[in-house]
Amino acid sequence: MPPTVPELSSSAQGIALAVAVTALLSLVAAWVFRRQVLQAGEGTARMQEIAGAVQNGAAAYLRRQFRTLAWFAVAVLLLLLALPADGWDLRIARSAAFVLGAVFSAAIGYLGMSLAVRANVRVAAAAREGAGGRERGMRIAFRTGGVVGMTTVGLGLLGASVAVLAFGADAPTVLEGFGFGAALLAMFMRVGGGIFTKAADVGADLVGKIEQGIPEDDPRNPATIADNVGDNVGDCAGMAADLFESYAVTIVAAVILGSAAVGETGLVLPLLVPAIGAITAALGVVLVRARPGTSGLTSIQNGFYLSAAVALAGTAIACFAYLPATFAEFSGADESVAGLNGDPRVIAFAAVLLGILLAVLILAITGHYTGTEAKPTRDVADASTTGAATVVLSGIGLGLESAVYTTLVIAGAVFLAFLLAGGVLALAMFLVALAGCGLLTTVGVIVAMDTFGPVSDNAQGIAEMSGDVDAEGAAVLTELDAVGNTTKAVTKGIAIATAVLAATALFGSYQEAVVNRINEVAVAIETPSQYLQRTIGDFSVSTPTTLVGVLLGAAAVFLFAGLAINAVGRSAAAVVLEVRRQFADHPGIMDGTEQPDHGRVVDLCTRDALRELATPGLLAAFAPIAVGFGLGVAPLAGFLGGAIAAGVLMAVFLSNSGGAWDNAKKLVEDGLHGGKGSAAHEATVIGDTVGDPFKDTAGPSINPLIKVMNLVALLIAPAVVTLSIGAEANAAARYGIAAAATVVIVVAVVVSKVRRVDMAAPTGPATGVDLRSGDSAERLP
Repeated sequence: MPPTVPELSSSAQGIALAVAVTALLSLVAAWVFRRQVLQAGEGTARMQEIAGAVQNGAAAYLRRQFRTLAWFAVAVLLLLLALPADGWDLRIARSAAFVLGAVFSAAIGYLGMSLAVRANVRVAAAAREGAGGRERGMRIAFRTGGVVGMTTVGLGLLGASVAVLAFGADAPTVLEGFGFGAALLAMFMRVGGGIFTKAADVGADLVGKIEQGIPEDDPRNPATIADNVGDNVGDCAGMAADLFESYAVTIVAAVILGSAAVGETGLVLPLLVPAIGAITAALGVVLVRARPGTSGLTSIQNGFYLSAAVALAGTAIACFAYLPATFAEFSGADESVAGLNGDPRVIAFAAVLLGILLAVLILAITGHYTGTEAKPTRDVADASTTGAATVVLSGIGLGLESAVYTTLVIAGAVFLAFLLAGGVLALAMFLVALAGCGLLTTVGVIVAMDTFGPVSDNAQGIAEMSGDVDAEGAAVLTELDAVGNTTKAVTKGIAIATAVLAATALFGSYQEAVVNRINEVAVAIETPSQYLQRTIGDFSVSTPTTLVGVLLGAAAVFLFAGLAINAVGRSAAAVVLEVRRQFADHPGIMDGTEQPDHGRVVDLCTRDALRELATPGLLAAFAPIAVGFGLGVAPLAGFLGGAIAAGVLMAVFLSNSGGAWDNAKKLVEDGLHGGKGSAAHEATVIGDTVGDPFKDTAGPSINPLIKVMNLVALLIAPAVVTLSIGAEANAAARYGIAAAATVVIVVAVVVSKVRRVDMAAPTGPATGVDLRSGDSAERLP
């Protein structure tokens, strides 16, 4: 039997309370950073007019998305109430925590969007200030991200610490719901926002740049406003929600595994480590500045490294002050852990160090493969001299290669955690989760790095559309945009690593849930140890049914990525047709005598994104249910393993290929191989459009996908065991649930596959953004 965790001691309660206070202070820091951002000037009236159109379009999209997702959340809430837990009080608490996690995820996504669309015009305005514009613009953009980062830290820690204070030993069960709510909503926001932003981006590039020969952010392009809206609902709102759920789910997994491995101490330590990171994140955000003679990327990386170093020092102090000197001194520790030799203070610190080193290594690897100064991206740019095909081939090869090295680093971290645990599985899984907590000590800076990208990109767009920024200011914004492309790629890499560590830890939680339930219900048919030995033995991939589960898990990742990319393709095709129609029907757009209807494209992208996000979401939620109830707990374990392995490789491949294509285009636009308008430029634009759904839709959406599937498996594991063995075994119910889940997936995929773009029909009546008045919030349905 697993250890029983007693009610929290006064010292543990004190630490949890201190963490809650730290969470509140993080929210205060976010408020201070927000005030600093909004105090900056907003530029000219024309710049404010353009920014207003982007603000209204983004807000209208997110409101419609939240209304759509509310119905899905209600359905999941009812299902959660039906799943077994130790009493109805815990079922209700877990379900309430699900709602709270979803609300927090949505709130952070909305905050990321709402501030980014107000900061972008301020960054553009700062670029007009001459010599000081570079430093001021970078500070505004980075502190905008700092607001989102500190809010992510604050709400994540607040939810976890309050659960521990309120529910004590039962907190892990309650936090399952919290993590599931955060992950599920983040996945939908990631998929929906990714479809919106890349449909607009691809459509704008293919017609504007290639067919009409106008710049990316030329206001004559009807898709320009939609493109800028997409940057905010996809990169800001989607990524902010994604990193929040990574933060929440990692803490949840660490709390579950820590309480099982070392008792009360393991319940509290996963709160203490990220709380230290919250303090150091604020320091990192404050210290990032654009210094003369130093690239913006170097300044941001230095801030990240400093934050990581201070967090590591703080963690060392916490581990040696809080943890006992031997494993035997832990109250409520698992027997296999209590008998270990070694100093748990050193081992816990080493696990956190592993996580921080992992973040540093991934930052270096991703920067090497996607940075504008690095050889791989320059090789992709050089391939443009021989056409679009070689650009695409070069980027695919780069992505495949980079995925191997990133995966090796992540796998190495997991293996070293196992070695640190002396081969004891219970402790090893906890150390993996603790390494994830260590990686997330830098999450405040990571979110700031990510938000910096779309804010800088939008600022450049506003400057180009308004025409109110001179050549010197435009050069500053071009530099910040290039830095933002790399920071976005880096944060995607770190988010992937976090997802793998969290999913690996959740995999351990899944096995723990299976073991606990078997011990409870197997007595009626045979001794628990006999059944347990046979069932856990079936977890081996040499067992045919488990191997089938591995294959299905990998296939689910590929199907999910394919659905997301196809959705972008269909929506982008509709945008291309609409933009072409506007140019053909209104020739005055090109000579400036007519205004394009930007609102029609915003509405089109909104409609398609909300329609297309359902299928990938249903696949993620129902695939584990179909496998678990249809094949059993061991094949479901294989399914999770296959999804984690395929997911990390696929996500890194897609993200790094897309990032390299994007920056290769930037290099050519800056004058390499003939610059804008050249054949090389056209080739890199094609590469960039291929990479858009790779890096901003399918790739990053895989992060919440694998965590959603692991959390669904964790939640249904007791029900699968109950219906499989013991007095409540019911084969008909099991297979009926599996069949229903399979039907949902099949119908969703078929509906998605038969959906077509009408190549002849217009896209519908004009609705949405009027660039001159920016009143899309009222006019979007």
